[in-house]
Amino acid sequence: MVTVTNYVQKTSQAGKIFFALELTGEVEMSISQTTGRMFATARKCMIPSSLDENTCKSLIGKQMPGCIQKVDVDEPYEYTIPRTGETVLLDYRYEYSNVEMNQTLEAAILG
Repeated sequence: MVTVTNYVQKTSQAGKIFFALELTGEVEMSISQTTGRMFATARKCMIPSSLDENTCKSLIGKQMPGCIQKVDVDEPYEYTIPRTGETVLLDYRYEYSNVEMNQTLEAAILG
């Protein structure tokens, strides 16, 4: 399950304004690469929507089926960690996957 935790206003390359939803996945445990200690974290991603601002606002807290997956990217990019201000080079991104929808599409394609 993922939860809608926020939304932001964005502008497309064509200059059109739209809203993107921030999705947060389940809490998971990770190990710090610097200290070796466990910490709790949750994957987040943004997905574009065709919804108006009031609808996006009303969706905050709503849970939906699916998960947030780590996906490799072709070109590494710089990311600044908001909490620390540290800039790191990443070769992945997180994206939403609706497992049920993917399974339904796969079954339809494979027959």
